[in-house]
Amino acid sequence: MTATPLLRVSNLSVHFDRTARPAVDSVSFEVAAGECLAIVGESGSGKSVTARSLLGLAPAGAHVSFSELSLAGESLPAPGARRWRTIRGASIGLVLQDALVSLDPLRPVGREIDDVLRLHTTLSQRERQARVLELLDAVGIPDPALRARQRSGELSGGLRQRALIAAGIAAGPALIIADEPTTALDVTVQARVLELLSSLRNSGTAMILITHDLAVVSRIADRVAVMSAGRIVETGATKALLRAPTTAATQQLLAAIPVDVPRGTLLALPSDAEAVTLPDTSASAGAATTAAAATATAAGSPLPALELRGVSRHYPTPHGAAIQALDNVSLTLTSGTTLGLVGQSGSGKTTIARIALGLETADSGEVLLAGHEWGSLSSRERRPLRPTLGAIYQDALSSFDPRLSVEHILTDALSAGASANHQSLTTPDELLDAVGLPRAVKNRRPLLLSGGQRQRVAIARALAPGPQTILCDEPVSSLDVSTQARVLNLLDELQRHLHLSYLFISHDLGVIRHMSDRVAVINEGRIVETGPTDEIFFAPQHPYTRSLIAALPRVRG
Repeated sequence: MTATPLLRVSNLSVHFDRTARPAVDSVSFEVAAGECLAIVGESGSGKSVTARSLLGLAPAGAHVSFSELSLAGESLPAPGARRWRTIRGASIGLVLQDALVSLDPLRPVGREIDDVLRLHTTLSQRERQARVLELLDAVGIPDPALRARQRSGELSGGLRQRALIAAGIAAGPALIIADEPTTALDVTVQARVLELLSSLRNSGTAMILITHDLAVVSRIADRVAVMSAGRIVETGATKALLRAPTTAATQQLLAAIPVDVPRGTLLALPSDAEAVTLPDTSASAGAATTAAAATATAAGSPLPALELRGVSRHYPTPHGAAIQALDNVSLTLTSGTTLGLVGQSGSGKTTIARIALGLETADSGEVLLAGHEWGSLSSRERRPLRPTLGAIYQDALSSFDPRLSVEHILTDALSAGASANHQSLTTPDELLDAVGLPRAVKNRRPLLLSGGQRQRVAIARALAPGPQTILCDEPVSSLDVSTQARVLNLLDELQRHLHLSYLFISHDLGVIRHMSDRVAVINEGRIVETGPTDEIFFAPQHPYTRSLIAALPRVRG
């Protein structure tokens, strides 16, 4: 580096158990004003622990040691010191991935941002109010005046994440630590946020970007440090490192990226990837196929696994006019295939998911499950059909009871009922085998599992009743690229072996293209384009679809 470092980190180590290998092991790096350093690596590599340690926020029970930890020539205080209250937000801004946890659910998001300004600036109340709206607009939040009055629970995941970014940059800190800041954002909003972060960097703000998204890294980072097992194993200028990585850890991260990997092609994995053991379901699968064929023959056409016909949904607001979440939406998921549903945050994807699952009722339109009425049924009428429809969510940890072991979670799922198409996955051990997890995992609670392990348990739970259709709502958006590749390969294998149908919802166009047979594009509650995956990606017809494809991030080596 030629510029004078703003942040110096020398021999940073973090131990949770003095007898075990450290979570962060003698890590050293520097960041200059106006420079972005990206720290990348698999889940558990130590990158987030490193970032939190720089803010005095190492997890409870951690022992932090270092030779030097300084900002602008001043030593940073020890963890827990009162001086951190004047440093965080003012000198060092923090943007975390989990906006739902980070934002106060009882206060409007505008108040959250205003608190940063009130504590760390001399702006008047009127100036702060104007600045809040400027910040919300800068991070791509539509109608800032309305959103500033809403609480985090009233916003989509993408809108919450953008509000959190606005709070992190509000006081103009000299250093911003961004831990997966664009994970929950669609490609168009992601591009806008990256432009904002780039402008901050260009104006002299130093930045540490913690991410598993190498396409984001290639857009904004000046240098990259690759972490593995708590150590920095490779570092260098971004373009040079991505073009010619020298370590296996970096090569594996690049090989696992799904962008431009065609449908049906398994993603590259490390040699130690978990094996998947699927049972022989040929007899039951043959019976299911025969029954489906008979129904299709009788009807004269293939029977869709899931169908929405002219579905609309409005939500009242405490501030006046209702919000139209869905407007005359029609979708058809063909049995045994994957329909990808893509659109920006707030476009209506999650509302479709909730209506398809029977968790909400549409204002108008029909929902059919395997050709039978589903949307208008009562909860009691739906109960016998529920095992045929499964779901995998983005945040597996929040969807589990933290008090229960994995075995208890899977046993509960198995005892909830089974579909007529139930395969031979009838015990927790068989479910764990099917998703490539060691059977010893069944004795652990979800909090003690890695993100990838938790997501595999979520898939096992969804498989337990023997569903014919599974709704996947952002199932890999919070995972690093290697873990994401494992999960996507697993879903592919399960679909082929168990003849599953997937409605795959994601804002990640690379994942959508890799996983989908057909794609539906939604914008402002309306389906604007539907077609085979290659047609959507190579010959998009609607201007909105073209804008999405143009914004698809790719690694630039």
